[in-house]
Amino acid sequence: MLLEKILQSQGFGSRKYCQQLIKNGSVLIDHQVCDNPKQNINTDQLVFQVFGEEYQYREHVYLVLNKPQGYECSHQATHHKSVFSLFPEILIHRGIQCVGRLDQDTTGLLLLTDDGQFLQALTHPRKHVPKVYHVTTADPVSSEQIQALQQGVELRNEKGIYAATDVKLFSEYQLSMTIHQGVYHQVKRMLAAVGNRVEALHRHQVGRLELPDLQAGQWCYLSAEQKLLSQNMAIEDK
Repeated sequence: MLLEKILQSQGFGSRKYCQQLIKNGSVLIDHQVCDNPKQNINTDQLVFQVFGEEYQYREHVYLVLNKPQGYECSHQATHHKSVFSLFPEILIHRGIQCVGRLDQDTTGLLLLTDDGQFLQALTHPRKHVPKVYHVTTADPVSSEQIQALQQGVELRNEKGIYAATDVKLFSEYQLSMTIHQGVYHQVKRMLAAVGNRVEALHRHQVGRLELPDLQAGQWCYLSAEQKLLSQNMAIEDK
């Protein structure tokens, strides 16, 4: 691939800007200056430097963020900060998008990518990727409420029955539950349907991928194994 196209694909800016970076001697490969924008470069396991900072070539990026409270999953946030403000400009220029959304007051595992097929695979309505949430409730959780969540509840303006699996009680006011759909405010509405209210909501797992050891607001690249874990257990409607 041409060096100028490599830089552009990695989010460094327009082709004209990338050409200028290269001609200015700002790009190094194997610690050698590469000043020819038209030079063909093998991208396999390519590591390069721009302004002294090291980068690895990635055809697509797969990211996981420990989303903090008070952030919206939108490029055009209206009432709170945007989760995209937590990422460097180079990733924004690549066009990363949230894989699904979390409410501004919901914390935890949020995936982002610039791979449209990956995004579609995890968010298509016919794909039921399990998502594990940790819930703090306003009132004590009763055995009747747990049973109702597992048997399924009706949600206003939604068709069908919505049931949770693997409902586990951590304490009187805390539980874990797995949902397999992704309708608007699903966990909050399900708790309301059984006579309780969500005080705090944290997404812990998507597919088989658990939230890595990240502080609130921190992110990291997914490894190939982690990417597969996030897709694992998806069930498609027939």
